[in-house]
Order: sequence, then structure tokens, then C-alpha cells
Amino acid sequence: MSSPPPYDLAPLLAILAVGALLALLPFAWVWRRDRAQGSAARLQALTVLTLFLTFDLVLFGAFTRLTDSGLGCPDWPGCYASASPLGAHAEIHAAQTLLPSGPVTRDKAWIEMIHRYLSTGVGALITLLAALSWLAARRRRLPISAWWATATLVWVCVQGAFGAWTVTMKLYPAIVTAHLLGGLILMALLAVQKEGYRRAALVLPRRLYAAALALALVSALQIALGGWVSTNYAVLACREFPTCQGAWWPAMDFEHGFALLRELGAGKDGGFLPFAALTAIHYVHRLGAYVVLAAMALFAWRLQASGDAALRRFALGVVVVALWQLGSGLSNVVLGWPLVGAVAHTAGAAAWVVLLAMLLTRSHVPSPARARQGQPSRALRAAP
Repeated sequence: MSSPPPYDLAPLLAILAVGALLALLPFAWVWRRDRAQGSAARLQALTVLTLFLTFDLVLFGAFTRLTDSGLGCPDWPGCYASASPLGAHAEIHAAQTLLPSGPVTRDKAWIEMIHRYLSTGVGALITLLAALSWLAARRRRLPISAWWATATLVWVCVQGAFGAWTVTMKLYPAIVTAHLLGGLILMALLAVQKEGYRRAALVLPRRLYAAALALALVSALQIALGGWVSTNYAVLACREFPTCQGAWWPAMDFEHGFALLRELGAGKDGGFLPFAALTAIHYVHRLGAYVVLAAMALFAWRLQASGDAALRRFALGVVVVALWQLGSGLSNVVLGWPLVGAVAHTAGAAAWVVLLAMLLTRSHVPSPARARQGQPSRALRAAP
């Protein structure tokens, strides 16, 4: 059976209507619940709700990838030029009959399309958030810059493009990894806006603030490595812990494993991806985990030792996320990559991104003069 054209915009309006309906229900609930509040309070509630739904979307995206449903509908934005798998029943049935365990089945098509519906709904909420933010800003009723909401809207459009390329480029690993990272960046942007509505700020010593920035950078690199492991299906290259294939330094092929411009399952030269390349991908991520977990433990200890009650709460959050990631990461190795463990590991990464974004946004560094005098600086509002 021939594949459909990669792009067919015929069902786009119907899919946008589904997304608008999905966005309208939570939006109406928030707007009605907080109708007695001011514009800023309502926008804050809408931001929190959008952040929560984006978190769910990231997890459902991981579920879509881990169930091999990314090509359940091999065209974009619809499914065989239909707005739902119902309209593509004959095509899906033919593809499933030809390859019962192939990329296109009835269940995989529904999983893929539900992910697209949810993505469109989140995009509609972010569009509303941007429009309402500018209306409130014109009335001077917004404590943060409306450009944050605009940047979030631009980024969700970029995410939509990466989602389309994920399908039309047949799960090209670099594109899939970028799509995962883009979802986490979207969550960070929403977390920054959420914290921008808060009146209180945290005073973070200069060295601790620098440590938080450094931890954010190494965490971003580690999350990118984790995405590369997942998109290349390299989790099972090492099935035991702490060794890998019975050795502390197994045979690894870094040249093919970390070649970015290649198709799924292909090596740098276009041939099959060697197993040693998968081992290299897995083991580098494992080594990175040791570094990040140690850095998180040290950072949590420094927060706890600060004596500030709010910073101690953040320290507890850092410890919880670190233990969650350690447990879910180990379960993926020793239990053979269970679906629950894999999705849980993505959830931990998403939670860590939000926690770091909240801490960095809410914190400010006292000026040297005030620090010498022991006086806290004036609380700053979050703005770009």
C-alpha cells in the first residue's frame, strides 16, 4: 500500500475546531471561577492551568513515542487526509493487515491523533493567554511583561512545526529529540510567567544563584542526552547496573552514536547503526546521571543550610525529583524499560525543569553593598 502525501491541509480546520473546543472548556471554567478577581488573578490562574495541561501533553507525547505510535498516522495534520481515524478506517485497516505489528494500526492511529488534538488545545490556550495578556497590559493591570506570553505563543508554533517534521521525516532522531526539548522549554516559559505574578521574591546568595544556573545548564545537557537515548531506542543497550554488558567500560562507538544528521537506525555512513553506538549513547547518559545527581544533592544541601524556610522547601523538591529520577531510571534498566517507568522518567525531567525555572525566576541576588550591610534587596517582579 502506498503512503499518503506527507502534508494534506484538508482536515486542518476540523482539527483546529477540536482543539478550540478542548481549550474552551478549561478556559470557561477558570474564567467563571475567578470572575470576581482582577485581570491579573485570572491570567495567573489560566497560566497555571495551561502549565498543568502542557505537563500532561509532554507525558502523553512520551507515551506516544514509547508505544511506537509516532507514525500511527503517516501524514500531517490529519490521518490519511481525514480529521480522525474514523475517516481513515479503510486505509488503516489495509496498512494493519499488511503489517500487523507495523507503525500504522488502529490503536496507534488514535494515540497519535489524540496527541495532536491535545497539542492543538494547548496551542489555543496559549493563544488566548497572549491575547488577554496584551489587553490587560494596555490597561496597566499586568504585573509582568506581556512579551512573555508572546514568546510562549511563538514557541508553541515552533513546537507545532517540529511535531509535523517528526511525522513527515519518519522519526528522524534529531527532530524527535528537539521536539521533546521544545516541550520542556514551553513548560519553562509558562513557569516563568506563573512566577511573574508572585509578589514575594527569594534572596539567593550570589554563589548559590551561580550554582543554580550551572545546574540548569548541566541538567539541560543531561535531558538532551536522555532524549537521544529514547529516540534511538538505546535504553536496553545496558541491561544491568552499575556495570554495562558485564564491564565498567563496554565497547562503544561514539562516532556513529552521536552523529546527529542521520535517520533512525542508520549510522553515520548510512548503514545500520552498530550496537556499540547504542551502548555509547546509553552509557554517556548514565555517566551524566552520576554528575547531575551529585550536583543536585550538593545544591539541595546548600539550600537547606541557608536557613531560609522557602529555600528549604525548594531543597526538599530537589531531593524528591532526584530520588524520583534515580528510581525511574534504574527501573528502565533492570526491569527492561517498562512503559510506566519510561513515562515516569520523562515526568521527573519535566518536573525538574519547572522547579528550576520557578527557583531562578523567583530569586534575585542582593547587591554587594547591601549584602555587606546584611540588608535584603527590594523584591523584584519577573519580567524579561
